[in-house]
Amino acid sequence: MRIPVLFGLSLLFSTTLADDPEYGSARGKLVIIGGGNAGGTGIMEKFISLGGGPSKKFIIVPTANGNRAADGSVQVYNSSQVIAPWLRMGLKKVHMLHTHNPKIADTEDFVKDLRDADAIWFDGGRQWHIVDSYAGTRTYSEFHKLLDRGGTIGGSSAGATIQGEYLVRGDTAGAQIVMTKEANHQKGFAFLRRSAIDQHINTRNRWDDLIPVIAKYPNLLGIGLSEGTAIIVEGDNFQVMGKAKVAVHDNTRKYQAGEKPYYLLSAGDRYNMKTRRKLQ
Repeated sequence: MRIPVLFGLSLLFSTTLADDPEYGSARGKLVIIGGGNAGGTGIMEKFISLGGGPSKKFIIVPTANGNRAADGSVQVYNSSQVIAPWLRMGLKKVHMLHTHNPKIADTEDFVKDLRDADAIWFDGGRQWHIVDSYAGTRTYSEFHKLLDRGGTIGGSSAGATIQGEYLVRGDTAGAQIVMTKEANHQKGFAFLRRSAIDQHINTRNRWDDLIPVIAKYPNLLGIGLSEGTAIIVEGDNFQVMGKAKVAVHDNTRKYQAGEKPYYLLSAGDRYNMKTRRKLQ
């Protein structure tokens, strides 16, 4: 039986205990990268460290790269090719997790590798492929259980956007559509609750693209990530790492006439999402 997905864009269903974080996990960590090359930034090393180090169990999810080939046949991933870059980074126990079929993703056999995993990584591509495979399944539930037990989830590009509550660029017609009308592609996996996450904002001139999202869903925090740049999330706080800027679309702040409705953070900046303030 598929598990209902209970997150809502207007946050009508979002409830937390008084002492729990409102945005991130109480125990787990998130590494959210804006795509591009993160080499030389320390971001990938940080992800591995937060996952417990090279000896821990890492799961790689390549699903965003597509579930169907150009001819319509089922896309087949070569596990050795998917995990090879991670082995070169020194990981000892790394496994690929992929299916195009949500019925398979809802089986006990499919999720067994997730039950004792320490970290999960989502590759880039198109985020709606991840939704089609895993939303509402036992696999989706196990993703959240990993965070609940103190694990780490990371991802880049589409693997970043899927971590938000609202799914930016979820339209199957193309990534140029920021807000889809496809009802089944409007919701992310809400690892970072109350957020909408965009990526590649510096190289694809997407600085302003979250403005209509936050206008429609003013309770959300918009986070636009440059390439080679990440936020490292612990609870309600994050720290910026990498080469460029993060645009924070914050509807609670008053802006001057003619001013863009967002502000920029740089590497090393620390930010509290609950108070919407930089930390000193």
